Amino acid sequence: MAPFVRYALKFAYDGTRFHGYARQPNVYTVEGAIINALESLGLISNPKINRFRSASRTDKGVSALGNVIAFDCYYDLTIDILEDINEELRDIWFYGFRRVDQKFYPRFAKLRHYRYYLWINDDFDFDAFLEGASLFTGEKDFRNFCKADGRNTVREIKNIIIDKFENLLSINFFAQTFVWQQVRRIVSALEKIGYHEVGIDTVKKAIEKPEERRTFGIAKAENLLLVDVRYDFDFEFKSSIIERIPDLERRIIERSRPDSLDSKTSSSL
Repeated sequence: MAPFVRYALKFAYDGTRFHGYARQPNVYTVEGAIINALESLGLISNPKINRFRSASRTDKGVSALGNVIAFDCYYDLTIDILEDINEELRDIWFYGFRRVDQKFYPRFAKLRHYRYYLWINDDFDFDAFLEGASLFTGEKDFRNFCKADGRNTVREIKNIIIDKFENLLSINFFAQTFVWQQVRRIVSALEKIGYHEVGIDTVKKAIEKPEERRTFGIAKAENLLLVDVRYDFDFEFKSSIIERIPDLERRIIERSRPDSLDSKTSSSL
C-alpha cells in the first residue's frame, strides 16, 4: 500500500448555519460536515487514522474566511479536488490547497487574525476605547478575559488594529494563539470602557492582577470572524471558487446591525 500523503486545505464558512465547529454526535457542525464529505469521497477512512486536524475550532456562531484543516490521504491529489469537496457541502467553501510535510499540525500556526465588528452609538467614547485597547497588546495573563479550560492563560497579542466607519468598528486581533473566548471577552470590556460603564483603571487592574477574578461579560459570537491562519508557506488558491464565496463580512455586518444603535453587543455572565 502506498504511503500517506498529507494535505492542508484552506476554507471559509458561515458559522451561523452550524451548531458550532467541533464534531458532535447527531449535531450539524462544521467539522462534522467536513469529515462526512471527506469520507464520502473516499479521501479519508477515519479521522483518527488519517490524522484529521483543524487549525481553529471556533465557537458556535463564529464564521471564518481562512480556517485550515490537514489530513493524510493515500491519493496524489491536485487542487481540483476542492470542487469535489465543495459539492458535498453547504455553507462551507474550500478554496486553498497545499501538500505539506507529514509533521504538519495546523494548530501550530505562525499567526491568527480575528476581526470583530462592533456597532456603536454617538455616546461612545472612541478615544477611551483606543486607550483601553492599548492595554491588551504584548504578553499578558488573560485569566480574566477568557473561559477557563485548564490551559495556560498567558498569551501574546502582537497587534490590535481598529478601523472606524461611522458607527461601525472593525477590531482586528493578531496573535499566534488565543485562549477560549478571549477576543469576545476583550471586546466586551472595551465596549464597556467606551460607554464609561467600566473605568480603564479597573480593566488595567484585571490584566495586571489576574489572580483577582473579574468578568466583563462576553460579546456576541455572530459578530466575530476568523480572517486567516498563517504559516511559513503559501497556499495555492482556486480563484473560480473564491469568486463564488458569499461576502461573509457583509453578511456579518448586516446581521449584526442593531435595530437601534442604543443596543449593545455584549452580555454579562
